[in-house]
Amino acid sequence: MRLINTDTLIPGLKLGRSLYNENGQILLKDGVELTERMIQRLMELNIPFVYIQERRTEHIKPARAISEDLQREAIKTIVDTFAHIQKEDKNASIVIEKAAKQINELIRHILKEIHGNKELLSLLADVFIHDNYIFTHSLNVTLYSLAIGIEMKLNQKQIETLGMGAILHDVGKMLVPAKILMKPDKLTAEEFAEMKKHSELGFQLLRNAVTVPLVVAHCAYQHHERLDGTGYPRGIKGEDIHLFGRIIAVADVFDAVTSNRVYRKAMLPHEGLEILYAGSATQFEVHIVEAFRRAVAIYPVGLMVELSDGRIGVVSKQNPGLSDRPVIEILEENAQAVEPYEVNLKDRFDLLIVSCDTAISVAAITG
Repeated sequence: MRLINTDTLIPGLKLGRSLYNENGQILLKDGVELTERMIQRLMELNIPFVYIQERRTEHIKPARAISEDLQREAIKTIVDTFAHIQKEDKNASIVIEKAAKQINELIRHILKEIHGNKELLSLLADVFIHDNYIFTHSLNVTLYSLAIGIEMKLNQKQIETLGMGAILHDVGKMLVPAKILMKPDKLTAEEFAEMKKHSELGFQLLRNAVTVPLVVAHCAYQHHERLDGTGYPRGIKGEDIHLFGRIIAVADVFDAVTSNRVYRKAMLPHEGLEILYAGSATQFEVHIVEAFRRAVAIYPVGLMVELSDGRIGVVSKQNPGLSDRPVIEILEENAQAVEPYEVNLKDRFDLLIVSCDTAISVAAITG
């Protein structure tokens, strides 16, 4: 399979990985031949990348971060909890109290699967579509935060609490006016000021839920704070920000920049990592960004890349702990197709990935 930017798709390509809605129902099944209307719908749904079937890369299959069943369960838990909070505005803390046990169980199930998966974490293969970005974002941030926590060797209790904080970090958005929350265009300065209140709203909700640890409330409160004090809502600095808040901040920003938004296109994972590196030591803690880099697939399986010696290939495997040194299956040398063979960048530090290609070419259909 090959990873393709959605806006470069052309009719006739076959989908490589099924796409699901928030109820776990298949919207487009793997193997379906894409039509102009289907491609337009994918772009309307803000799906940045999809996997397609291609003869040269048909044996390359990206691993899922978690199983389809667990992903379906997780999205349903988040949707049901958040929707109930929105409906029961005055009793939202009670809703969270009742949901806490279910969320804890969900985190344990996710951790079990992540521990059992020896691949670096990649979410590009796991597309669940929902009208509200917050639901899938909450799950993605949870997966990234747990991966960081594991890499940092936090204990089981810490990781479970971090997971709950990550799932609920944006819960305050359920109390932001819907016309702002669901606005299809970029927010005005006044609307953004209103949106920023979600951190404190979430904190108040969670601190009043007796079954939720207070640190979880601080995850909602602090995930937009920055090391240098330029964040919000309080502008606190350094270690005044709880470790979990600092971890979730990294996961939150990475998922935001690698997701399609109204005002900008999604970045590829290695581009998202550059954003984190640019903010290292000023906005984000260096050792957290490094833990993230070791845990998450920066060059996902199925991505076409060019090496520093001019050879072109596709990422076929990951090297645990070395996200920027994957295994590349070479397909072209000197602008000529060759019999595929592997180059493991773990053993070839003289080679670098110099560019990535998520655009489709005629060769993907014909050859």
